[in-house]
Amino acid sequence: MTEANRGVPDPRAVAGGSDAPPLIGVTAQLEPARWGQWIREAALLPVPYVRAVERAGGVPVLLPPTGSLRGLDPLLERLDGIVLAGGGDLDPELYGAERHPETGPPQPRRDRFELALVRAAIAADVPFLAICRGMQALNVARGGTLVQHLPEVVGHDGHAPSPGRFAAHPVRIGATSLTGKILGEAADVPTYHHQAVGRLGKGLVAVAWADDQVVEAVELQGHRFAVGVQWHPEEGDDGRLFEALVAEASGR
Repeated sequence: MTEANRGVPDPRAVAGGSDAPPLIGVTAQLEPARWGQWIREAALLPVPYVRAVERAGGVPVLLPPTGSLRGLDPLLERLDGIVLAGGGDLDPELYGAERHPETGPPQPRRDRFELALVRAAIAADVPFLAICRGMQALNVARGGTLVQHLPEVVGHDGHAPSPGRFAAHPVRIGATSLTGKILGEAADVPTYHHQAVGRLGKGLVAVAWADDQVVEAVELQGHRFAVGVQWHPEEGDDGRLFEALVAEASGR
């Protein structure tokens, strides 16, 4: 324990010791929000992420993007697993591309925090599940690139047909992959994204695909549990990915 952390109780000890459920950090975003008479910047996370972690047997811990990254190592010592949640587009400058007109506004604080967080989680061998934007952040953190506007590439808007509404489509999954062992060789998944993985980052392997060959899941070789999915498992009824993450986190 570092001097800065001395005297700060470990949440696991407060929750009941080594038999307590694992702590799962879930990344949040900073957005203007309104409650009562207030309109303030707030750390926001859609509730389905919280419920998915709870149903799987974990304790969700909100991880808003912080200005300082020096506390990541102590943070990861306390967490048992991580969910990199979905959200807005990453800044294309991070993977050496010019901004497409359809790419959303930059979120430099969140980009910086989540790229550092996923790199630290990889170095510390912390189990993590990266969802939608989270999978894209994982790919960029490993030196990969993104397709900035899928409809121009695949010729349809089936991955996000209606603004603000999740759709569904089938994916095929490599049977020998970790994702395939959890979900089987095919699944119908909730989807909402207009960007996707382009060139795969170092050590990442594509393990699931949509009918149009868009990469829908990746895994990091050599890591105990590093799964990225382009869809939104928290929005569906299938909790097996969260259950697998929590089970792995329980053994840390």
